[in-house]
Amino acid sequence: MKLPFLIFILIPQESELRRINDARKGELEYISANNNLDITKAQKMAEIETSKFQNMISSLGAENIAKIATSGHDNQLAMLQALGLQSTLITDGSTPLNLFNTARGLVGTLPPAADSQL
Repeated sequence: MKLPFLIFILIPQESELRRINDARKGELEYISANNNLDITKAQKMAEIETSKFQNMISSLGAENIAKIATSGHDNQLAMLQALGLQSTLITDGSTPLNLFNTARGLVGTLPPAADSQL
């Protein structure tokens, strides 16, 4: 008599377990498919960006890229030369400088003081 009662308890639990397993399998398949779509999208976007960059580089040419890279420094040099400066100290402001030793050689030495009698 105990056996039929046990069957009535196991059948609903077994079906609930199957339902939960099926739901988890479906969820894993959905997540896997979604991840594969994201990977495919990222790969295609990378290919698009790569081809875009290659097209831009090939259309500009190596000489023009080199000129663009050095143009800022060349313009600064030309402006400083136009001001008639013989020496400059340019920094980005984030690196500390020892100004006591920096000015040595940049600033002319003072002539010896003449003995003046008043």
